[in-house]
Amino acid sequence: MAKEPRSLYGQVVAITGAARGIGRATATALAREGAKVSIGDLDAALAAEAAAQVGGDTIGFGLDVTDKASFARFLDETEETLGPLDVLVNNAGIMQLSRFVDEDDATAVRQVDINVHGVIFGTKLALARMKPRGRGHIVNIASSAGKSGIPGAATYSATKHAVVGLSEAVRGELKVSGSRIEVSCVMPVLVNTELTSGLKATRGLKTQQPEDVAAAIVEALKVPRFDVFVPKSVGTIIKLTTVLPRPVGEATARALKADRVLLEIDQSRRAGYELRAAHSEPKLGAGEEAAQLPAGAPGADAGAAE
Repeated sequence: MAKEPRSLYGQVVAITGAARGIGRATATALAREGAKVSIGDLDAALAAEAAAQVGGDTIGFGLDVTDKASFARFLDETEETLGPLDVLVNNAGIMQLSRFVDEDDATAVRQVDINVHGVIFGTKLALARMKPRGRGHIVNIASSAGKSGIPGAATYSATKHAVVGLSEAVRGELKVSGSRIEVSCVMPVLVNTELTSGLKATRGLKTQQPEDVAAAIVEALKVPRFDVFVPKSVGTIIKLTTVLPRPVGEATARALKADRVLLEIDQSRRAGYELRAAHSEPKLGAGEEAAQLPAGAPGADAGAAE
């Protein structure tokens, strides 16, 4: 018997990295469901602007997910304004591309800090609020790259594997303790945001829109489930390739050109995003940031926007 979908009306939802892309689309979708949404973003002004455009009971705050105090402040401000936290969507993340041997250490540290530590901080802080109430839902945005290593994005793949593993372990601990708090892990293929600028889609898998991911998140909140693949068909593909012998799985990836999707990129179209991603962690010094995109490189003077 199918479960009765839960109502999201009046639910308090905090979303990280939500001034753009998937986060903003999710905020919009949840606001339409009657949820009260808090948008957190490194760019506080853009977060406030996005909240005003989403409308409803939507607010925006500055947030640095790599700083636990900043994350705690974001959740405190959310609860003070909207009420007790029901849902946290750990969406903030970056993807900087290069062959692993060419990647500098600052780029690797930045991706781990934002994509992994940001999710760890958010999950711990949200659980501290949810456990005394005996309810809540944590949604962690991973990637299909969290199920297989993608050439050209070794560190990014590693961070998304970490998000999947973290989500599975936290869910397991909650189940063992008898908690009713839910955990969902969202694993999309390429999504049409600035994060994927300059990339080509793989064969047989259409590039998704942010609204597609948002719709999947809304569905998982209404009828809770852990594995949220976008599109759903990618879940079947991943399950099949994991049971096949490795040479067969790798041959399948080659046939779909999945082994080249993050290697054969249009650098001129991607340069603006790479520059903004290189400036996305305040703790890194100016010298380290500048090393990511040398002066004179394509897009070195481009504005930062997702």
